[in-house]
Amino acid sequence: MGDARPVYQRIADDLRQQIDEGTLAVGARIPSRAELKRTYTASDQTVDRAVRVLKAAGYATGQFGRGVFVSDREPLGVLLRSTGAVDSPLAARIQILSGGREHAHGHGHGPGEGHQEGPAGEQPDLIWEATSTAVAAPPEIAARLGVGVGEPLMCTQYEYLADRRPLQLATSWEPLALTKGTDVLHPERGPYARRGVRGRFAAIGIRIVRAIETVASRPATGAEADALGCSPGQCLTAVQRTHYDEHDRAVETSDTVLRGDRWRLEYAIGFGG
Repeated sequence: MGDARPVYQRIADDLRQQIDEGTLAVGARIPSRAELKRTYTASDQTVDRAVRVLKAAGYATGQFGRGVFVSDREPLGVLLRSTGAVDSPLAARIQILSGGREHAHGHGHGPGEGHQEGPAGEQPDLIWEATSTAVAAPPEIAARLGVGVGEPLMCTQYEYLADRRPLQLATSWEPLALTKGTDVLHPERGPYARRGVRGRFAAIGIRIVRAIETVASRPATGAEADALGCSPGQCLTAVQRTHYDEHDRAVETSDTVLRGDRWRLEYAIGFGG
């Protein structure tokens, strides 16, 4: 019985198998369009589609003017997310996977700050940049926060690096009705800069008691791909998180994206006695 797969899928599957088996190693050049056309008696469009499938799956990355090369898909680390997460905007502990060993990094350091050394000096250095802007609440964010569409919010966009490698992108929204005129209006300024949501809101008398996270996946936009070092359309892990106070009022919500092939999420789940 003949192979029923579309030709583009057969090409992509064959290349993926060669990569998985090591025949095409990390950094190796994927056969050119002309070579694939000859091998599979395929059209330009069919070959291009097969390569797009590889890129979207994280197996290959294009380099302008040079060709397409096998990507490094070895996981870099784990983000440990739990109720005991350190009070920083990252809201997680990082566990770097290096040379078969693991070591944990408790919380972030800002640009120019020192860091504690881990095994053999390999402790990861976490830095981030943030930009805050007052915006009108779009419908989806307004629904999450339980406010009216168009209500004023503080929107903060974060870009995180771990050991100078892209880690994640995050966007946070907070109602200005709660923070305007306080020391925590701008998350990255003032006496509570670089603190997490819980610590910052505690400083203005708002006690956060729970958060809800939803984890999904979606393709990377062009801008996200540039920032995270992947291909447009490649699958990202997307995390939506909303914090609630003791009155069950939503006080902050955020969207985070990271490369699912390079970073894992780990959750500690406790069970009552």
